[in-house]
Amino acid sequence: MTLVRRSPKRGFSNAPFRRRYDIVNLAVLESSFETNDEVRLETLGERGILKPRHGRLKILANGELSKSLTVFTHRISASARQKIEAAGGKVEIL
Repeated sequence: MTLVRRSPKRGFSNAPFRRRYDIVNLAVLESSFETNDEVRLETLGERGILKPRHGRLKILANGELSKSLTVFTHRISASARQKIEAAGGKVEIL
């Protein structure tokens, strides 16, 4: 084998700088919260819906929402924002 193939490979990786998010769908919010509740990463952890591993929350639009909720999140998909606001809720980006 050539020397290049035998030598250990080293280099730069962006993995330590990647931003990870704890992901929640609208269907989970529909079943777990009442009307006019506030949705935060801390409340999701207290209710046992998810374990906040990464410290950032992202809301995705899988499912329907019929309750008016106030959502405090770091990221949100455009369709999830539309569904929350159509149900009479409010979204605040942290």
